[in-house]
Amino acid sequence: MAAFVEPHFDAWTQGAGNMTVVDKVPPEMLHMVHPHWNQFPPMNPLWHSILGFAIFMLGMISMIGNGCVMYIFTNTKSLRTPSNLLVVNLAFSDFFMMFCMGPPMVINCWHETWVFGPFACELYAMLGSLFGCASIWTMTMIAFDRYNVIVKGLSGKPMTNNGALLRIFGVWAFALFWTLAPLFGWNRYVPEGNMTACGTDYLTQTWLSRSYIIIYAVFVYWLPLLTIIYSYTFILKAVSAHEKNMREQAKKMNVASLRTQEAQNTSTEMKLAKVALVTISLWFMAWTPYLVINFTGIFKAAPISPLATIWGSLFAKANAVYNPIVYGISHPKYRAALYQKFPSLSCQDATPADDGQSVATQATDEKA
Repeated sequence: MAAFVEPHFDAWTQGAGNMTVVDKVPPEMLHMVHPHWNQFPPMNPLWHSILGFAIFMLGMISMIGNGCVMYIFTNTKSLRTPSNLLVVNLAFSDFFMMFCMGPPMVINCWHETWVFGPFACELYAMLGSLFGCASIWTMTMIAFDRYNVIVKGLSGKPMTNNGALLRIFGVWAFALFWTLAPLFGWNRYVPEGNMTACGTDYLTQTWLSRSYIIIYAVFVYWLPLLTIIYSYTFILKAVSAHEKNMREQAKKMNVASLRTQEAQNTSTEMKLAKVALVTISLWFMAWTPYLVINFTGIFKAAPISPLATIWGSLFAKANAVYNPIVYGISHPKYRAALYQKFPSLSCQDATPADDGQSVATQATDEKA
């Protein structure tokens, strides 16, 4: 068996000869490619096929799922709440991430290199940064809204439509700042090692270039992560204390349960807070490979191969698929509306959803 397999492998490597992964890059793109990649042979075409197919499937699922979220949340009266504007913004960002980035990457995987020229490379990387940053800060705002509703309760100021729109504007302005910086000399956008996608330059060792990666990671990865951890830590503490008080009161009154409507609302909030926490955790799972690759590059912690850069692209794109799936599975009023408008896409039967499991902003609206 070994004697049979070995010639096939040798035939492929010998066919590549002295070629490198850079050889197929168009001449006008060569000034953007870091010399680090010249040492690597071309990737096996099978990897390009796998990556192209995976991105195509992720793109279709993402656009259908996030398109449904945007349509249903904006066309269902009971779901048109200030807090759900953040959900719509998240779906918008995820939808256009795959709409703008999926097709070019599939085409590049077919050609096994970047074929759209330098400007398109910069635009592709810029849009990836813009939508990625907008997604994580939108999810951070969702977490902070849950903190305001559950922890502060009646003492918290309910979110209004204007307040939600102001937060959304702030998210996009913040994301745009970090997106445009590389176009003005603070770092730059370059082809990644697999040559089918573009991103930030993590191989140039000047401090101007490295400082962008470090500061970007602080404000677009670590700060949101710490904010989310802070919010959900206090959410869990508040709900735990509330449940303990409910049990003590029930014991004093010699009843099995003391579930008032307010308590039911709090329980609903907690369940959907868990949904948001799962969604955010999946987001960080998606973007952590990119963080690891970038930090490995700027600190030269380990060699980076073109194959390794595939996983950063794949996991980051997968982020745009998670959110509509999580909301579709665990959001009863969304499921009910999905069944009415698109029965073939619904994940429930025709039985109407229980209002006790309503949207996460129900308590917010009642306190307004």
